[in-house]
Amino acid sequence: MTRQRSMAQQLLDAYQAKQRAKAAALKKEAAERERLAKKAEQERLRRERQEAARLDKERARLLSVGERELAKQEREAARVERELAQRLAARKRTAEQQERERVRAEQERERQRQAAEVQSLKDEAAQRTDAVQSFVQELESVLLDRPGDLGDYRRKAEERLLQDGPQAFAEAVQKLLLHSPLPPGCRPAVRAAYAPEAKQLLLEVDLPGQGIIPQAAGYRFVAQRREVVPQPRKDGETRDLYRRLVARLALHAIEEGFAVTSPELVETVLFNGHADAKDRATGRPVRPCLASVVAEREAFAELDLGERELDPALCLRHLNAIVSPHPYDLEAVAPVAEFDLTKYRFVEEVDIVSGLDSRPDLVKMDPYAFEHLVRQLFEAVGLEAWTTQASRDDGVDAVAINRDPLTGGLCVIQAKRYKDAVPADAVRALAGVMADKAAAKGILVTTAWFGKSSLDFAQRTGRMQLIDGRGLKALLKEHLGIDALIGLPKIPRGWHPQDIQ
Repeated sequence: MTRQRSMAQQLLDAYQAKQRAKAAALKKEAAERERLAKKAEQERLRRERQEAARLDKERARLLSVGERELAKQEREAARVERELAQRLAARKRTAEQQERERVRAEQERERQRQAAEVQSLKDEAAQRTDAVQSFVQELESVLLDRPGDLGDYRRKAEERLLQDGPQAFAEAVQKLLLHSPLPPGCRPAVRAAYAPEAKQLLLEVDLPGQGIIPQAAGYRFVAQRREVVPQPRKDGETRDLYRRLVARLALHAIEEGFAVTSPELVETVLFNGHADAKDRATGRPVRPCLASVVAEREAFAELDLGERELDPALCLRHLNAIVSPHPYDLEAVAPVAEFDLTKYRFVEEVDIVSGLDSRPDLVKMDPYAFEHLVRQLFEAVGLEAWTTQASRDDGVDAVAINRDPLTGGLCVIQAKRYKDAVPADAVRALAGVMADKAAAKGILVTTAWFGKSSLDFAQRTGRMQLIDGRGLKALLKEHLGIDALIGLPKIPRGWHPQDIQ
């Protein structure tokens, strides 16, 4: 039994030993595997370390290459930056240089501009001074430019006279004077009329105002103010220049009037020079006469108007002209005559005296013959007279001119062949005609007499003369040698029989 258990024990022991051996083998195997695994792990770790080292080395190598490249790039960037900075600095220096040059150029241009402006202002002052002096010289030389040969124009004017009458002739003369080569503004307007019976040319010329004389004698440049300022002309010089200009323009117009007409047509030129202005007291327009003269062709021809030493104002006085003592102040004078003969329609002159009886009866005379007798009477007295047409004569039977420069002028005449007292209304009507015709005087001649109211009215006007029948009879006897009769039905109060017989 003991031995059987021993077998079993042996088997068990063998089994246990086998198990132990197996376990030891497994343990050994496990230990080997663990060793191998550990070794493999170590190998792996070694390889990883090697790889890591390699990678580190590669990384280091790459890093070194990158750093060098980066450094190179940085150096390149620094170089580029330096070059850029240098370029920028060069550009800045260039810009600054250009700016300095621009500023210098601008300053130079400004200096040149200012210098040019100053020179321009100086030139302007010189030019304006020259222009003023040149214009004044033109005004002072009005009479030095003689009218040329106006023969062709004279012939054309005479043709107009033959074809269309006195008014056309006057218009032709007026046209010439309007286009006369005078300085600008010297002759704004001209009106002309022609009285063929008197061989008289009437000229009413507009004279320039005081403004035609430049108020500045010259101009100068004021550097501090950078402007051109006028140098005022002395008041006395301005007044004297205007006075001489008025005289020159009057003489020039008269000379042209004679130059464009023939002696057979015009023996006398009547000149009135007016200036348009404003009355300083009223502010209303006024038209004062500054010069008036009646010039005879023969006397005028003796003048040497081209003489530089000629004093035009003294020349006008030599012609007995009426000239304003202060023309610059527009002090008016009474014109020698202020009228327009174109307002009247004249008839051909008839010699009534030669055909009268030795003792004509004025009351029984034909009205037409009576008017011509009155005209011849005033011609014998020393006036120039014309008879107007019977129709549209505006209450004027005759027109007469008194050449006296102080008391003369236009005279309108009415001839009344009455048997009774002249109505006072007829005398008052004559005053209205005088005003309408701008006549200096009015004369009413009658075969009858005037009442007290008529005489008083005429005396109040101061410019009317009433000639009754006995006065007319005396004048005819004195100047025409006619011992006329006045066949009144009764002798007026205060008259005597010999006054009408």
